[in-house]
Amino acid sequence: MVRLVVYLVTIALIASGLAWLADRPGTLQIAWQGYDIETSVFRAVVLLAAAVASIVFLWSVFRALWNSPAAIGGRLVQRRQRKGLDAVSSGLIAIGAGDSTLASRFALQARKSLPHEPLTHLLRAQSAELSGDRATARRIYEAMLASPETELLGLRGLFLEAQHQGADEAARQFADRALKANPKLGWSATALFEQQCKQKDWTGALETLQHARKNGHIAKADADRKRAVLLTAKAQNVEEDSPDRALTLAMEAHALAPDLVPAAAIAGRILASRGNTAKAAKVLQKTWAKSPHPDLASAYAYARVGDSTRDRFDRERQLAALNPHSIESPIAVATAAIEARMYDEARRVLEPLLPERLTQRVATLMARIEAGDNGDKGRVREWLARAMNAARDPAWIADGVISDHWEPTSPVDGRLDAFQWRVPVETRDATRNEILARRIEELIAIEAPTVAPEAPSREAATEAGADVIDAEPVTVTAKPAPLPEERAAAPTATTPEKPVEQAAPAVAPKPAATPERTATADVPATAAAREARPAQPVHKDASKLYVAPRAPDDPGTEPPAPEPEQPIARRSFRAVS
Repeated sequence: MVRLVVYLVTIALIASGLAWLADRPGTLQIAWQGYDIETSVFRAVVLLAAAVASIVFLWSVFRALWNSPAAIGGRLVQRRQRKGLDAVSSGLIAIGAGDSTLASRFALQARKSLPHEPLTHLLRAQSAELSGDRATARRIYEAMLASPETELLGLRGLFLEAQHQGADEAARQFADRALKANPKLGWSATALFEQQCKQKDWTGALETLQHARKNGHIAKADADRKRAVLLTAKAQNVEEDSPDRALTLAMEAHALAPDLVPAAAIAGRILASRGNTAKAAKVLQKTWAKSPHPDLASAYAYARVGDSTRDRFDRERQLAALNPHSIESPIAVATAAIEARMYDEARRVLEPLLPERLTQRVATLMARIEAGDNGDKGRVREWLARAMNAARDPAWIADGVISDHWEPTSPVDGRLDAFQWRVPVETRDATRNEILARRIEELIAIEAPTVAPEAPSREAATEAGADVIDAEPVTVTAKPAPLPEERAAAPTATTPEKPVEQAAPAVAPKPAATPERTATADVPATAAAREARPAQPVHKDASKLYVAPRAPDDPGTEPPAPEPEQPIARRSFRAVS
């Protein structure tokens, strides 16, 4: 529209000028070289305009003829470039669609039309990768390193190839070279950091993280969290050899991430070992309020050297008050109460968890309470059976791997800060039972009844649907009492001293211990007990014991102290997988 207006205005001005000259006639007279030229002004202006137009036209024709070879060559180059760009575009589309044959054909066309174009190299390399010819792709990427324009592209391709082949050290070198070539390159900083974490190079990872934070490749909150994890990893490595260095690293990590449990636990343990109870308590309390964890509770309980079990119980109650809604608080208090033999208090603390928040640890603690308070084996087995079917307790989990301790990186892919304290996904019952049985076996050594009444055999128990477990051999220090059927056959006969098999019922009241018959598994006998056993010990195989279906091992708490004249019989069980 604007161009049309300008055109009309120009025509109007020219017409007006010609009309103005026509309305004002005049004579123009030229005398030059003996020639007298006389004409009107209007005609002279028209002739001058025609001459200028003719000169411009002739100049344009001459210039066109002069530049025609270059113009023809330029047209051919443009045509070839357009054809090459079309091939590159179509080839990239074919790569995205996964058509290796079509991508290879377009890569060949692009190489003929645009042999030095960086996009052509990229298309050829990616088409070779799509076809499975990784040697060719690697060779193309290596050729890109010779040109400054394609060096970073080649390094990126070589890094991905090294990652694909599992060559972590080569991938790290390519990422490091790319970062040095362009410090503002984001992918190289991230890739180098990941490779350093996977190789547990915490010092190099800290330097790369600082570089990424300086160039804006990572947010401040994420950088602080990753730095805290790296510092905790270094502190974990030097905690035993260099506690001073470990304390400095752990305190810096705690300042950056107060909710990081391992950092607070390391700092609390070292501070407590140096007698700095107040500072250790402050660090542990701050983290407990954000992320309660059994390691924090344990470090807090033993923060002051020389405390009695009652003192540790009081300290655990103070810690639990900081986060009363977490299940770790009553568990920590109950554990300290059991150690202090305050079974009523431990039971009172755990009672609110029993209806709806029963977990394996809670059920195991209840079994310890029953065993330590009154030695009721029936109640103990009942709670252990409930522990088998109770909800799982939180654990350190990373990429589906459950660990009993925290690690800075994932054991699967080496990702930093992958472990989280949460409830694992339910596994098979056999696995759950095995894990819980192993946990109970490590923590518990229950005192067994001294005289066990007759029980069905192993085959009868198996037919009845009960779970049969093997027990460790026990030692009998006197002649065992004759069995009922033996007494009926020979009332006056005595049983010879030889290895026999003994069975115990699934749930039975605790019988009174007798001095004539005692058994020991892994607890050394006292001097008084040795005096009460004049006979030579006879090993008795009690491997065929059975319990009710799905009953786990007995818990390991100490029962009430026995009468001085009655030796205690101890027996430890091991569940059969």
